[in-house]
Amino acid sequence: MNIPNEVFNAEEQDILSPYVTNTNRSVFVLTNLPEVIKGALFSRYSRSTLGLRTLLLKEFIQKKESKFDQIQGGGNHQKSSKNIELAIESAQNFYDRILDGYGDDSIGELGGAHLALENISILATKTVEDARIGGSPLEKSTRYVSFSEKINGEYQFYQEPALLKSAHRNLFLETCRNLFDTYVQFTEPIRDHVRKCLPRDTKISQNAYERSVRARGFDIIRGLLPAATLTNMGVFGNGRFFENLISKLKVDSLLELNEIGQLSFEELNKVIPSFVRRADTNHRHFQDFRGFDFSQKEFVSKIADSQLGKLKPDKSELVNLIDYDSEAENKVIAAILYPYSSIPLQQIRDCVRTMSDSEKSKLIKQVAGLRGHRRHKPDRGLELAFYTFDILGDYGMYRDLHRHRMLSQERQPLSTSFGYDTPVEIEDARLGNQYHEAMARAADAFEKISKDYPVEAQYVVPMSYNIRWNVNINLRALTWLTEIRSTPQGHIGYRRIAQEMFRKVKEVHPALAEYMKFVNLNEYSLGRLNAEQRQENKQTAGNISVLN
Repeated sequence: MNIPNEVFNAEEQDILSPYVTNTNRSVFVLTNLPEVIKGALFSRYSRSTLGLRTLLLKEFIQKKESKFDQIQGGGNHQKSSKNIELAIESAQNFYDRILDGYGDDSIGELGGAHLALENISILATKTVEDARIGGSPLEKSTRYVSFSEKINGEYQFYQEPALLKSAHRNLFLETCRNLFDTYVQFTEPIRDHVRKCLPRDTKISQNAYERSVRARGFDIIRGLLPAATLTNMGVFGNGRFFENLISKLKVDSLLELNEIGQLSFEELNKVIPSFVRRADTNHRHFQDFRGFDFSQKEFVSKIADSQLGKLKPDKSELVNLIDYDSEAENKVIAAILYPYSSIPLQQIRDCVRTMSDSEKSKLIKQVAGLRGHRRHKPDRGLELAFYTFDILGDYGMYRDLHRHRMLSQERQPLSTSFGYDTPVEIEDARLGNQYHEAMARAADAFEKISKDYPVEAQYVVPMSYNIRWNVNINLRALTWLTEIRSTPQGHIGYRRIAQEMFRKVKEVHPALAEYMKFVNLNEYSLGRLNAEQRQENKQTAGNISVLN
């Protein structure tokens, strides 16, 4: 295993050593190479009998056309980024030819980049995070970071250009400012209220207690933040992910997303140009995508308006289970047994159907019982059982649950049509009147602005207002979602959603619900307290270890 087919002389080893972790074993890692070279190298690798290091040496390092020395600088990381950019540009035909000639769209997954998106709205982050496959986003938390800071005398929220040029300018600005003012005014009173209701136990350190109070306080007041609130996010993704994301952003109805798409293209084009080139506005691939996107939206919106326009939404529960498979138990059991047999799947299912309900329940319970904690992942057989939920919850909890990617979900536009959530602590702290006034002002602004700017009006909607979305998810992914989102340190809003999803499954598939054994159905006040104390203990132990 550790003996490679290729052998390099001393000179070749010296040339290769900056770019691979070893030259004498069959397992190694590429180092110090730009994404465009790594992607092209792997692309060529799939159609060659040569080893990767030999390809790197003969077809890249020693090939003048690749501009390897200019791009890489012989391992000199101080080389000017502008020079590298020019070298990549001059060698672009070489890399594009390899990427196009030695693979399909999946080749775009062989190179990646870290993209920082700063000062974008909370509304915009959801569209960025809609792209689920191939990318990993991380957004600034509303739980641990205050959003009260002003820069140049103004709160940090996206000032939508069309609204600023319209008759709604003052209404838009004043509504957002009022929501931030209320957020700031509530910060200390809410923390005082939390301390009063939940005094510190002497066994808990002051620092851990205060961090928990701070997190709980932000949880309670975050619903005041408008969707225009500016935040930061980091996204790591492969080239294929970024190409698709940029294309979607550039055809969106919101100007902010169009700008994010164009700026992302310009910056990624400096690092992984061969992977995002088809997202260029002038590229035929993008133009075709834009035409299709426009036609589809226009056609479906007309049908939706004609067929659904006169309907009024029925009153619904927090979580509605819309679809589930009546054969789910048989399918799951058969799928679990399948890898341990030589029998065809259909024959195994037929056999399982002959088992009694008690036999099936006993088998599932015993297999599920092998899980010692939530990180013991259930068998992949659970992926054959699917559930469709229609959920109505506040925009804050939607944002938290939206980050789960092993599922299919779709949301409706953000509005004030479905009311808003009022944390009980706000009422108990006698801040209810001020809170309801801020929510009412936001709803009034939304109604007025949406008549002229239905898409842009979303920016004034506070996170406490409800949004409707649906989720189609398999049982394995649902087990992970409900268990991690019901932990004590979770936000009370999404904990309720996770708990209710579990209850709905248990009603229709009580045996399969045995797999979801670590769903926490309790209620907690200072949910993060134990986690903060554990962190405090680790830090203390670490300091003692250093001193010793």
